[in-house]
Amino acid sequence: MMTPDASDPRASEGLRQAFTSHSRHWQQFDYVYPVISRRSQGLSIGVNLNPDTVCNFDCVYCCVDRTRPPARRDVDLKQVEAELEQMIGFAVGGQLWQEAPFNDVPPAYRTIRDIAFSGDGEPTAYSGFEAACHIAIEARRRHGLTDARIVVITNATLLHQPHVERALQLLDEHGGDVWGKLDAGTEAYYQRIDRSSVPFQRILDNLLMCGRRRPLTIQVMLAALHGEPIDDAEFEALTERIVELKRGGAQVHTVQLYTVARQAAESYVSPLSNEEMDRRGRQMSKRLPEVDVQVYHGV
Repeated sequence: MMTPDASDPRASEGLRQAFTSHSRHWQQFDYVYPVISRRSQGLSIGVNLNPDTVCNFDCVYCCVDRTRPPARRDVDLKQVEAELEQMIGFAVGGQLWQEAPFNDVPPAYRTIRDIAFSGDGEPTAYSGFEAACHIAIEARRRHGLTDARIVVITNATLLHQPHVERALQLLDEHGGDVWGKLDAGTEAYYQRIDRSSVPFQRILDNLLMCGRRRPLTIQVMLAALHGEPIDDAEFEALTERIVELKRGGAQVHTVQLYTVARQAAESYVSPLSNEEMDRRGRQMSKRLPEVDVQVYHGV
């Protein structure tokens, strides 16, 4: 399935700018930030539980600037709650849409689609993750955002931890979605693109465990490294890992194939062409006909 994105010629320049503006810092806020999300097709209110920028992945395509010291390293949940309340109020009340780059966003995108735990590191690594989920649930309830999901964007390294599973069980009852990262089909390529000390098998095991318990979206970053896109053998191995997840009982309903849209951590990382992305989408769809394979071009 081809999903409209910023490469669509019908999209305004303002919408393209909004799609590429994914800063975790907005005005005076420390933890909460607004994003016009291609994958959510509207406003995603981000919650950054990793202001210290520490992460157990070191992805070559990451857009987090770790060359500068963070403004703060702690998480103040009372402030998170206050910022989330204020941001929802800005969006619902219309003030957000008067600020650049959001002032040129088409009306169809001016809807709160989700509250997303996605920041400068792995959100489930924060010890207060479960408490933060309670805050998001209460904000969603208080504002009547019944159509908005609470999304956890995760690299899956810690899904086996009891406190993380408790939080996800809580979200299961209150509009929760898990979007799990899977960028490789082999340990070698996983180390090349995600660069983590966590074994690749742990990622696969955790995605399987999580997917057996709840519906699961898989996110796949496809990028060119030193000008070379992922090769056929690796992409086939990656697709096979998803097939195996499904075969093992994981409720994988969506795969999001996306490429680089912002400045990457490593200069040798570049986006794939629209044609290459579409080709990979068709290729995966043939192996996973019952899964919604969504393709997102670069900008």
